[in-house]
Parts: sequence; C-alpha cells; structure tokens
Amino acid sequence: MPSLSTLPSSREQARRVLLLIGVPAPLRLVVEVHGALFDGDLTVAALVALLREEKRGHPAGAAYRICPALQPDLTAARGLLTLSTWPVEGRIARPPRDLLTAIVRIAEFIAMRDAAGAAAATLLRGLADEVPGGPEAYAVHDPAALADAARAALADVPVAALPVETTRRWTGLDEQQQLFGLPRVPRQRGPA
Repeated sequence: MPSLSTLPSSREQARRVLLLIGVPAPLRLVVEVHGALFDGDLTVAALVALLREEKRGHPAGAAYRICPALQPDLTAARGLLTLSTWPVEGRIARPPRDLLTAIVRIAEFIAMRDAAGAAAATLLRGLADEVPGGPEAYAVHDPAALADAARAALADVPVAALPVETTRRWTGLDEQQQLFGLPRVPRQRGPA
C-alpha cells in the first residue's frame, strides 16, 4: 500500500531555506538550516538530484527554479544554490559576504521565533565559529547577539560592485545559461 507524504517536495524545502537565507548558500548549509528550523527530510543528495532535474527542465507552470550560484565570470559556482527569481546581482557568489549575511538572517529568524530548540541552538553554535567574535557573542545563547556580531563583521567586508561587463554579458545569455551558468572552459596547458 503506497504511503502518502504531506511533506513538501525537496524543491519546496530548498526554496523555503533559500528565501530565509537570501544569498547564495552552500548545499550543506541549506540542509543544516532546514533540519534545524523546518520539518522535512532534505539531504545533500536530494539537492544534487534536484539540481540535475532542474537543469533538464522545469516543471510546467513553475514560478521558480533552484539553480547554482554564479561566479563573476557567469560560470556556475559549484556547491552553492540560489533561486532563479533573484536578480543577477543576488545570484553572484561573494563567499565571505554571503556567509555573514546568511548568519545574520538565520540568527534574526531564530530570535524572532523566540523558541530556539536544541537543533537551532546547535546550528547557531556552528555558525558562531564562522564569525569573528561569534563564539563569545553566542556564549549567552542569544541569537540576537550573534546576529549583531555577524553584522559588525559584515561591515568590515568590502562590497565589490558587480562589473558592468558582467551585467551586459548576462543580458546576452539564453535562459539556460542565465539559470545554470556558462560552460567552463578547460584549462589550457602552457608551452612545454
């Protein structure tokens, strides 16, 4: 007898986390955030399979797709996820900035819920290690203090503007390239 699941699909679970995080995010972080804050069974393997499925084609009537983040040269940033509905500026990976921004948003979300369970506390403890002064800020188990520490660290990370050339190249790409990036050019060997 087949069982019916009331859990959202992997696609919807990933979307929920990406909307919370708001920046390109590593697969592992998407899974950890989902496991700590939402119901479901999201795994890294499910995200990898989802990316392959999304690249083959989108479901009829889909308003969004789960896509890889992009490098400034518009190739896919391996292991980082975004949503197709984000503008190109939001889909370009900026690792130190993205991680700190994600930590601010996750910590603020948990603080607003005012009910950080054991899984959320474990998630925040792990994220605190990524923030200068984070372990000290989170020593009192205050998500708002961790958000403040991440925000302060974020202020010290320079903001690199997206080059005009990147935006110009983006507009000339077809839909598949905009969603999944340009193919990587193999490295050429130099003269022997």
